[in-house]
Amino acid sequence: MSNNLDKYRDEVMTHLKYIKEKVDANHKHLLHLNGRVRSTEVAISWIKGIGTTVTFILGSVLAWFKLGE
Repeated sequence: MSNNLDKYRDEVMTHLKYIKEKVDANHKHLLHLNGRVRSTEVAISWIKGIGTTVTFILGSVLAWFKLGE
C-alpha cells in the first residue's frame, strides 16, 4: 500500500510541477501582452485626440464662413 501511495504522490508532484511551469510561462506572456496593449491604447488615444481637434477646427471654420453670409 505504501509503495502505491508513494508512486501516486510522485505522479501528482510531477503533474503539479508541469502545471506550475505552464502557469509561469503564461504569466510572463501575459505581462508582455499587457505592455503591448498599453502602448496601443496610448496610440489610439493620440489618434482620437488629433481627430477631435481637426473636427473642431474644421467645424469652427465652416461655422464662421456660414455666419459671414
